Amino acid sequence: MTEWLDAEGRFFHPEPSVRVVPLPHGSHCVVVDNALANPEGVRQWAASQAFRPPTHFPYPGLVLDAPKVLGERMADFFAEHARAPLGGRRTLHQEARLSLLNTPPEALDHRLWLCHRDVVLVDRSLLCAASVLYLFHDPALGGTSFYRPLRDPQEIDRVLEDSFKLDGPTFSARYGVEPGYMKGDNAHFARVARVLAVWNRAIFYDGSLFHSPDVDQPALLSSDALRGRLTLNGFFTCKRQAA
Repeated sequence: MTEWLDAEGRFFHPEPSVRVVPLPHGSHCVVVDNALANPEGVRQWAASQAFRPPTHFPYPGLVLDAPKVLGERMADFFAEHARAPLGGRRTLHQEARLSLLNTPPEALDHRLWLCHRDVVLVDRSLLCAASVLYLFHDPALGGTSFYRPLRDPQEIDRVLEDSFKLDGPTFSARYGVEPGYMKGDNAHFARVARVLAVWNRAIFYDGSLFHSPDVDQPALLSSDALRGRLTLNGFFTCKRQAA
């Protein structure tokens, strides 16, 4: 675990640069630069580990559970810099993993042809926030875009449900969704914000917002953590601030 720490034994930088980016309908994205205290150490550690395909959720690449103590320190960092701007007040649960996006567009699962939400909570007293920390130097590997639906919620839900029920060609023909990674607007969603990938930048957002990785140059994707689109992802379930 020493690879994760700086000379002072810290996971996260004590003086990051933090700004809050407004999104439509009162939402926000918290952008934190200079987040990890030793980002290169984290990347080197990741390169020595065995990533695996996910088993319980669709993802266009490989994943690796982060050490438990890192998830705890991420929750502390989230609470200090991002929880309040996103509308949370007490963290109930957190988890963290490393992700390596490496699937070429022609091999992409059709469930991933559209933007997605990390979670849809029925209990409105809870907030599920998410984060992405970019652990690659080449910004051409892509940041993150946020989207708003262009259809009513029932129709959007039906499109998303059918992406799981139908095969790829049938889904594409029925809804006019082109195979491959989402690149801006389509008939169902409009892109409302785009955050560029910067080395050691973390973004925090409400996980119920539609979003998607930007994969404009898929030829750059790699299964090598030292060359590919490596990210550290966090998920935080919180009590929501009182209205």
